[in-house]
Amino acid sequence: MSYTVAIVGRPNVGKSTLYNRLVGKREALVDDAPGLTRDRREGEANLGGIVFTAIDTAGLEEAEADTLEAKMLAQSERAAADADLVLFLIDARAGLTPLDRHFAALLRRSGRPLALIANKCEGKGGEAGLAEAFALGLGEPVPISAQHGDGLSDLYDVIAAHAPPEDAAAGQDDEPRALRLAIVGRPNVGKSTLVNRLVGEERVLTGPEPGVTRDAIAIDWSYHDRPISLFDTAGLRRRARIGDRMEKLSASDAIRAIRFAHCVILMIDASDIEPNTGALHRQDLTIARTVIEEGRALVVAANKWDAVDDRARARARIEESIEDSMGQARGVPVVQITALDGTGVAKLMDAVFAVDARWNKRLPTAALNRWLVDMIERHPPPMAKGRRLRLRYLTQVNTRPPSFAIFVSRPVELPGAYRRYLVNGLRDAFGLDGVPIRLMMRKGKNPYAEE
Repeated sequence: MSYTVAIVGRPNVGKSTLYNRLVGKREALVDDAPGLTRDRREGEANLGGIVFTAIDTAGLEEAEADTLEAKMLAQSERAAADADLVLFLIDARAGLTPLDRHFAALLRRSGRPLALIANKCEGKGGEAGLAEAFALGLGEPVPISAQHGDGLSDLYDVIAAHAPPEDAAAGQDDEPRALRLAIVGRPNVGKSTLVNRLVGEERVLTGPEPGVTRDAIAIDWSYHDRPISLFDTAGLRRRARIGDRMEKLSASDAIRAIRFAHCVILMIDASDIEPNTGALHRQDLTIARTVIEEGRALVVAANKWDAVDDRARARARIEESIEDSMGQARGVPVVQITALDGTGVAKLMDAVFAVDARWNKRLPTAALNRWLVDMIERHPPPMAKGRRLRLRYLTQVNTRPPSFAIFVSRPVELPGAYRRYLVNGLRDAFGLDGVPIRLMMRKGKNPYAEE
């Protein structure tokens, strides 16, 4: 999608609200507190049949060099410079501010196609600010209310005036489906550094201070001709330690990214494993269990591997911790990387594609039932109340994750230990390591048997 529209403006004028309105879903975090958006976010938007890439940016504000605010400003300026059309938002209810005037002058000198959008014009509260907006010298302001959806027809006219021919997007339906890949972990383990290493540019903000990333940023990317939607997320801490309202929003957004993903990379800091036991932090394991409970494919990336002294012991303890805590997804791949210099990143992506293939795997029914007969012969199900339990039939009912239904004479009486025996057998026999397996008990006879 080549046509891009960047939404810029000072903090808290409604950029993320307009972005969400254009893409048709709540992707960007929205709150009354300014400064919530830090990285630029891209999404497919559709307004009246015009399809384009909308870009949400951090608030424009003056900042000293080498500060986080300066990095945010640079990201916003880069988005504006690369866009086909820049929507400069002001808050009509607040009226013009010196910051509005300052950045309006900068944008005017940039030479990029520019439209002035006066937001929050619902009711009469924005009339004065709308009149003041003419003073910016950016042409007639377009009055809208991003929250209520007012004025979108006028915004359509502005975007349509700069849009390419309708056939510009022809052929996009032939593209392979994108793999949705989320990167999660505790704060400051190197998630954003890995994202920048993968895409080959300083796409998201990084820094030594934890909490730089606040919302889940989606990046359209391609690796070896495979389209990927890459999600960088905020660091997840233990719930008891989350007190800040913005951090709560960021954590919720990270969980939403896990639910939206196909595969999840859990990043851990290999140089910061538990000093006494060498085991993973409790929060790492909590995040891993969340990924598996949501039914997603999981890969563990042990970052900062260059800083580990006893690598053989560290690897063994990491794998042991995962195996002990993740019985429901035995064989989760662990890849050692150093995101800062790219060591191990190619192996990490190979592991992602391999586990995604297993997550999408569909098994033939005949092979499943031959396997079931063999499993029963080796270890028959126990008696229940003096009667034999009969396992009649097994079929795969879904993929992503692999899900199976087994028809049992009395499902509720089949012990959990025997269910685990079957799940582990499926994993070993059909190469389903590292992905969750769902096995559902059904009562009744073989539904495919002839009457």
